[in-house]
Amino acid sequence: MKEITFNDFYQLYQNEQLSLVDVREVEEFQTLHLEGAQNLPLSQLTDTYDQLDKDLLHYVICKSGMRSARACQFLAEQGYDVINVQGGMTAFENL
Repeated sequence: MKEITFNDFYQLYQNEQLSLVDVREVEEFQTLHLEGAQNLPLSQLTDTYDQLDKDLLHYVICKSGMRSARACQFLAEQGYDVINVQGGMTAFENL
């Protein structure tokens, strides 16, 4: 599985338009999220993943990197190009 540190991701995020998939639950997403992120909770991902464009590279984020790692594994199995953002939103809060 491809991974990127939060700091490296955030530098890209600030300078490029990225496809960012946030797999936290709706309540967590509503409390705090990065602008432009698409919320597809891990608990519903098997029903919603087809909303993603297979031609794009997707960065996947959660709170710490555990749920996003599981989401990346699933999405990669479905043929998507994905990168897990290590540290997740916890790293963002600690910037």
